Amino acid sequence: MNDLGTIATRTVVEELLRRIGAGDPDATAALYAPVSDWKLNWPENEHNRPTTPWIRHRATRADAAEHFREIARHHVPEEVGTVIERILVDGPDAVVLGEIRQTARPTGRAYRSRFALHLTIENELITRHHVYEDSLAVAQAFDIPGHDQSGSSAPYSGCAPTTQARSSTTIPIRSSPSQRTRLALHSNGIAATDRPSAQRAELPD
Repeated sequence: MNDLGTIATRTVVEELLRRIGAGDPDATAALYAPVSDWKLNWPENEHNRPTTPWIRHRATRADAAEHFREIARHHVPEEVGTVIERILVDGPDAVVLGEIRQTARPTGRAYRSRFALHLTIENELITRHHVYEDSLAVAQAFDIPGHDQSGSSAPYSGCAPTTQARSSTTIPIRSSPSQRTRLALHSNGIAATDRPSAQRAELPD
């Protein structure tokens, strides 16, 4: 794909993040193809649990909209602190990298989980949505049976600095020099809030 195609891919990905951050599931779902390849890396036997109903494979736009609604219902929006670190684009494919920092609404338990979201864009619509994340951290936060707390991540409170890497593929997600947009992505649910920037950290090349 030429440079114009890569730019088009990046544009769709950034618009996806913006719409999810705006909290409109239907507008977000409109960016997906009528039928898409949607998968999560959770064990199949842990899909469709009552405590984490958004954890299941999807296929249609209606599925996508319900996915984002279910995430919102099961998390505390005031305690979002997740960051997007990089958006990498190669032709029709993009990978969003970051760390989930969310709080489970049923238990009040905060958790962290590294993630990678692989998207494929065709004709300006998302045709692939594959999420890779630390499912154990999420399961422990929601008290899913069979997952004890002995290896859980440290609780998160407050806001850590947004991490931005020195790379031509990095997309700085900032609203102004004095503010940053924090994007919370969980099995690809994103909530965005603008908060004062305390400091910036950089990853090595």
